[in-house]
Amino acid sequence: MSWLARLKPGATIRTNLLIAALMWSFIGLYLMVRGYLLCKALSWMFLGLALGLGTLKAFWLIGRSARKNIARIVARPDGMCIGGVYSWGMWGMVVCMMLGGRLLRNSSVSPLVVSVIYLAVGWALLLSSRLIWQEWNARRTDGPAKK
Repeated sequence: MSWLARLKPGATIRTNLLIAALMWSFIGLYLMVRGYLLCKALSWMFLGLALGLGTLKAFWLIGRSARKNIARIVARPDGMCIGGVYSWGMWGMVVCMMLGGRLLRNSSVSPLVVSVIYLAVGWALLLSSRLIWQEWNARRTDGPAKK
């Protein structure tokens, strides 16, 4: 067994699902809080717009990514590294989204627009995390039978 294999933090499929669900949920909540703090005087109209756009994004785009992520995690055997909860491409997209958010915040774009974008993306992630939470819950061993 190589020294790297001994050091990797391996986990069960259920634990990998838990980590993925927590990440999607916490990042979604974080973005929503940041969006709110960017423009505390956000009117109900813009809040509704952000949540509506986020809901559309969740069902049309992010939900698809969540399902692919679930399929990837489930297809891996138990004991795989928790860093592999996402593919290299997904980790690359996370880095690009972080850089894009920083560029957006530091640009001349109105704080209102940035706030709506943050709220929409955060809501989309939070709403889509439900798919991962459902899969995680379906795999519990101490309750009803698995799916």
